[in-house]
Amino acid sequence: MTRIHLIILGSGTGVPLAYRASPSMAMLVNDKVVLFDMGPGTLRQLTRIGINHDKIKHIFISHFHPDHVADLTHFLFVTKNLPIPGIREPFVITGPEGFMDLLENLRMTYGGWLDIPEDLMEIEELGVTKPDHRSYLHYNVASQPIGHTPNSLAYRIYGDRGESFVYSGDTGLCDEIVTLAKDCDLLILECSFPDGGGMEGHLTPSQAGHIATLSKAKKLLLVHLYPEVLATDISRDCRKTYDGELILGRDLLAVTI
Repeated sequence: MTRIHLIILGSGTGVPLAYRASPSMAMLVNDKVVLFDMGPGTLRQLTRIGINHDKIKHIFISHFHPDHVADLTHFLFVTKNLPIPGIREPFVITGPEGFMDLLENLRMTYGGWLDIPEDLMEIEELGVTKPDHRSYLHYNVASQPIGHTPNSLAYRIYGDRGESFVYSGDTGLCDEIVTLAKDCDLLILECSFPDGGGMEGHLTPSQAGHIATLSKAKKLLLVHLYPEVLATDISRDCRKTYDGELILGRDLLAVTI
């Protein structure tokens, strides 16, 4: 059986910080490199763990805000312009309904610089009005529309050993993320703003802890940390509502499930 290894490439947000890159996470399962979101600088972060862009086999997009998709343009550009044609294996990009429109708009802006042959790139869109599901070699994925934008998805990944983790992307406090995360081994939640200073469509530490407690997640990992919440005691506030294993995300943090 193959174990799932996760590496937080970017634990921050769209606010530039020297020590926290924009949102992205790598899943390493068997010989596959799978990304969740591609915030600015994702490809550079990959090089820091010794992974070249041409090893990416699958990309899952949670929603279309620039801090989650900006490096997709860079990825398509460098893939289009590989110095040795044919060295790259086919890859898949999966995103919420509307992703094809986003991709077409990028192509209109950049022209042929982002044109990838159809036999190299496959695009999948998942529904944004109800849960969806896909099966791949060594893992399965369930998606759930959540409260952030009209095209926001959270993902639950199931490994072939029965293990599972949830990646929320950006979300507010909602029943849907609790249901998706039920009894998961690892719940990866955004934690954008401090208690008492929350914003619609995002979570505070105590809200994240509340979700983890309701879902009975075995571990909680917090990412998407804005400067405002980093200036507070995140663990203390999360402990108001959650007493399980808590991990504060940082760039290049590795977790095995």
